[in-house]
Amino acid sequence: MTTLSSLKTAFPWIKFPLTVSAPMLGAATPAFALSVSRAGGIGFLAGGTNLTDLDRNLEKTASLFNLSPSPRSKDANLLPVGIGFQNWGCDLSAALELTKKHMPSIVWFYAPNKIEDLRTWAREFRAATGNKIQIWVQVGTVKDAVDVMHFAKPDVLVLQGADAGGHGLARSASIISLLPEAADALEASGVQDVPLLAAGGVTEERGVAAAVALGAVGAVVGTRFLAANTGRSTLCDRLKGTVGWPPQYDGRALLNKGHEDMEAGMTDDENARLYKEELKRGDEAWGAHGRMVAYAGTGVGLIQNTIPAKEIVNELTIGAMDILCRRVEDLSERGNAECT
Repeated sequence: MTTLSSLKTAFPWIKFPLTVSAPMLGAATPAFALSVSRAGGIGFLAGGTNLTDLDRNLEKTASLFNLSPSPRSKDANLLPVGIGFQNWGCDLSAALELTKKHMPSIVWFYAPNKIEDLRTWAREFRAATGNKIQIWVQVGTVKDAVDVMHFAKPDVLVLQGADAGGHGLARSASIISLLPEAADALEASGVQDVPLLAAGGVTEERGVAAAVALGAVGAVVGTRFLAANTGRSTLCDRLKGTVGWPPQYDGRALLNKGHEDMEAGMTDDENARLYKEELKRGDEAWGAHGRMVAYAGTGVGLIQNTIPAKEIVNELTIGAMDILCRRVEDLSERGNAECT
């Protein structure tokens, strides 16, 4: 079975190129995730490391889904959304309990302390759910891509490039080189037909088309769904008091007053104090001169409007196909070899 047909069998509602909404902590709501899936993509909720809100969000998702029970997975008992876990700080038993209780279609693993840790996670999730749900894994290097296929055998591999917003590897390549190199390495290692998704900097249809040309079945999109100069550092975590991320990870966010003060020599303690004071101002604390943390990928400058999630999925899917078809036609008309 081809990668496209295997995905279509598991998730009959999807359209290609596939648009997946990133499991963005604090931004991916039940209504949002469902709207992405209902538009032909796959929506995700964020479990993060603290699962306090996930149970409530999954209950809300189920309630919304029952009001209008579509789309449906191959197994009608599964919710048509996925959930993402940050493995480095997430309790395995708690994650298993919530997953068994609500049965999403997919679990997405990301950022373990060691890539081999995912062997246990994958084994336990498959046993607990009777192999009914898919396991997706996100990596950012060629080596991790090959290793995780050996350790966890995920159903889908998400390749995150350096242009991604939020947390990612402090040192990594862009998807323009990461994706094809990883695909070649996987093939050389004997891995056949695992679907690849591109993540990092994709905000509009040209990016999706490029991802497909590189060998992906679609793209993971985050910043475009937020509709929001980016910089990369660990300052965001230090200000928010987020601790525990493996040392190879940092974050990319919009530059703000906190970054300006850090560059001017302000101590982290003073910067964090001002950040906490700014929290009290609500919406006024945001903006170019605010201190709030707004994660965003490098593609943020390509976002020109704010539209519903359904329209974004349609724009990306239909627009990417149109670009790919037009490019083939243009090249053929100019005397190049035609597609066979």
